[in-house]
Amino acid sequence: MTARRLFGTDGIRGVAGQFPMDRVTACALGVALGERLAAARPAPEVVLGIDTRESGPWLAAEVAGGLVRAGVRVRFAGILTTPGIAFLAGRGNFAAGVMISASHNPYQDNGIKVFGPSGYKLPDEEEALIERRIYALLDEGFEPTPVELRVEAGLAESYADYLASTLPCSLEGSRIVLDCAHGAAWSLAPSLFERLGARVSAIGCAPDGRNINRGCGALHVETLRARVLADGADLGVAFDGDADRAMFVAADGRVVDGDAVLWIAGVWLHERGRLKGFAGPTVVATVMSNLGLEKAFAQRGIRLVRTAVGDKYVLEEMLRCGAVLGGEQSGHVIFLEYATTGDGLLTALRVLEILRDRGRSLHELAAELPLYPQALVNVPVRRQRPLDELPSVMQAIRDAERTLGAEGRVFVRYSGTEPLLRVLVEGAAADVVQAQATRIAQAVKAELG
Repeated sequence: MTARRLFGTDGIRGVAGQFPMDRVTACALGVALGERLAAARPAPEVVLGIDTRESGPWLAAEVAGGLVRAGVRVRFAGILTTPGIAFLAGRGNFAAGVMISASHNPYQDNGIKVFGPSGYKLPDEEEALIERRIYALLDEGFEPTPVELRVEAGLAESYADYLASTLPCSLEGSRIVLDCAHGAAWSLAPSLFERLGARVSAIGCAPDGRNINRGCGALHVETLRARVLADGADLGVAFDGDADRAMFVAADGRVVDGDAVLWIAGVWLHERGRLKGFAGPTVVATVMSNLGLEKAFAQRGIRLVRTAVGDKYVLEEMLRCGAVLGGEQSGHVIFLEYATTGDGLLTALRVLEILRDRGRSLHELAAELPLYPQALVNVPVRRQRPLDELPSVMQAIRDAERTLGAEGRVFVRYSGTEPLLRVLVEGAAADVVQAQATRIAQAVKAELG
């Protein structure tokens, strides 16, 4: 077997049934993780959850089988969000939490995310050690030993209770549309927001194992937008398959992404003296976040620090610089006062809290953020060659940077979860931005398509 990196920016991910999302590798991961946990503490327990993909139950059974084989007790939460598993891992005296999900990917894919006992994702060094052990097991001709799992009542409920406890006000009178992407939040989200007093209209709540993220959820907000406008709702919230991200639609149909949420929450926290940072009020975002966000924060005396793409790296930088707020344009937002990872439901609660406190609409607050035109093109690639080995692509990037000047930027990177190269171009003029993004994408297709 050809060794390659198993862990990407968000755990291990691939096509279900194929390496590394096959039965043998999933069980080997359970053993590798379990051995490390058993060596660190007596009688360790792991909380395990899945989203709604048809491959979730058998992958969970294989991971659990490996954990049990290594002497670890597994407690199965059933269908639960990724941040729900992170919460339980950090609050329930568990040695680790494992989530079976491929987040926003189509149903054919699945993934495995691991959280430590603090509720944080494992550091790269720990993942590398687990990875080496997995390969060693596979080289030995490892055979899987799945176990039967039964959902333990009360685990998901304790997470829902926690979320409800973070909201200091009632949502009475709020009209909300929720798009649950036929994913992990399909039951939890509507019941939570109704419990808090909102009048909820829910879509994307009929999972069949294969419709997760299909034409719905955080990556496809068109259906949500139409429903918000048709219902005359105050706002809409779209989650992805594992509900670690949230995208919003305002009452007028405006799409409100993670950058706008960082702006709304950052200003609100700053005015209350709650926006922390070792070097002054700080918000952490990624290289994908809009240049307008950085400039608008600077005018308010707020420092924006950028990281590589991935909420894992956002969190690491938040801890390094003492920030309490960070996130991604794609809708992963981390409120470190409340959670150790991006949490779509928690983000929605914080946005609703701010709207109530300010007595203003989502559209009004989002409109205060002056954004630069951006063009993002995702180019499918057969393999990920270093960009400096692609002369026509590098030339297109240099030409774009010269054309955009000081008021623009170009960012090109390979996806850490899909066979894509992402081309982001940003500048003062929308037509120029789009033209340059298209030119770079064409060069990529010629080299790698």
